[in-house]
Amino acid sequence: MRKTALLVMAAALCVPAFATAAPVLTAGFSPSDGRPALEIVLGAINNARQSIDVAAYSFTSKPVATALAGANRRGVAVRVVADEKANSDRYTAVTYLINQGVPVHLNGRYAIMHNKFMVIDGKNVQTGSFNYTASADSRNAENVLLIEDAPQLAEAYQREFNRLWDEGTPLNALY
Repeated sequence: MRKTALLVMAAALCVPAFATAAPVLTAGFSPSDGRPALEIVLGAINNARQSIDVAAYSFTSKPVATALAGANRRGVAVRVVADEKANSDRYTAVTYLINQGVPVHLNGRYAIMHNKFMVIDGKNVQTGSFNYTASADSRNAENVLLIEDAPQLAEAYQREFNRLWDEGTPLNALY
């Protein structure tokens, strides 16, 4: 009995004093019979409380743009950096966002700034092949991965976002 008690105490001493929760992973696909990719993206935006930084190649999705503008209106700090060539038309989701007061930078430094990720509240990352476009939701085979409660991963993505943002050129509102 005494030997068992000593083993239990020794095992307890090996457990870290501050256990960290494991990240929560959610995957979605389009087209999908399960949880659609767009639903995961919109849920992540709608659950944001402090900040959303978006790096996007092609950005024409009205639901995503509307959700980001809504987050901005409710006090979430939203920023978007997008590929300059893929978003140079007079009207895209990025022009809608800038006209809604969301800061946008266009990055033309690379042949393609092909990222598709969001850093949310400094601890969550949404990434995958899913462009923020109508085609990604309804016509393409795409994937989304939402990683929640992963501050170290979010920090790495935040550094990349900040680098792309700093390289970009601010987009000015059209009206």
